[in-house]
Amino acid sequence: MTEAPADTVSRRTRGLDRAFEILEFLRVKRQPMRPNEIASEIGAPRSSVYELINLLLRHGMLDYEGGDGRVYLGRRLYFLGTAYAEQFDLMRECDRMLIRLAEETRETAQMCLLEGRKYTVAMMREGIRPFRISSNIGELVSIAWTASGRLLVSHLSDQQILDLIPAEDFILPNGRRMEPAEFIAQVRQASRDGFFTFNSEVENFTHCFAVPIYQADGACIATLCLVAPREDGLRNRTAYLESLIKAADEISEKLGFHNMRNKATIAG
Repeated sequence: MTEAPADTVSRRTRGLDRAFEILEFLRVKRQPMRPNEIASEIGAPRSSVYELINLLLRHGMLDYEGGDGRVYLGRRLYFLGTAYAEQFDLMRECDRMLIRLAEETRETAQMCLLEGRKYTVAMMREGIRPFRISSNIGELVSIAWTASGRLLVSHLSDQQILDLIPAEDFILPNGRRMEPAEFIAQVRQASRDGFFTFNSEVENFTHCFAVPIYQADGACIATLCLVAPREDGLRNRTAYLESLIKAADEISEKLGFHNMRNKATIAG
């Protein structure tokens, strides 16, 4: 019996969805895995996962790595990512600004984004220091744990914020549960100020600075950040914020957004 065209399209669509799910799973997992382990983790039939993994291997989207039939993200994805970075002005402009910020402040500079219901560091330039302060690029972190998180959700309503952030993500690394109302109040204050700074919830010896990058409609699509040793961050707070705000405003203006900041707030 011949398969109907609509059924063929539907089957191929499901296959594409599953292939992207496999790639995304490995990106988040950040380690090679066997096909049967992948199938078990994502709750998919082993036969279809094996078939899709073989297809992805043939096209260079996956490579064998680590022995025992384990697979991981392939080299072809690197070239796709490089082509994306060359085309996407925001990424290229942010990289230029991160270099400038790291040179100006000597601190680690980052560009951060939302990734689904989490926060992630998308780009980073390390500061010139005798010891290293850095994060894993692409690692998914609870939004409520981060300075950037207060800005990246600032265009959402209170209910949209509560719907976005899983309830368990309000439990901080030290075990304290942050009340959602407290987080939302910080979001609204950060939106008014145009920045957010605090002692890191993840690294207890660092102070974090985050400033929004706005697109034309006023939504925060990314942040520029500095991560500094706590004492240095507090001592240089005004200078660091001025550098960050200048860099973020330059990018926002190129995206069609024009902002009038209250500079008096920075020194507060």
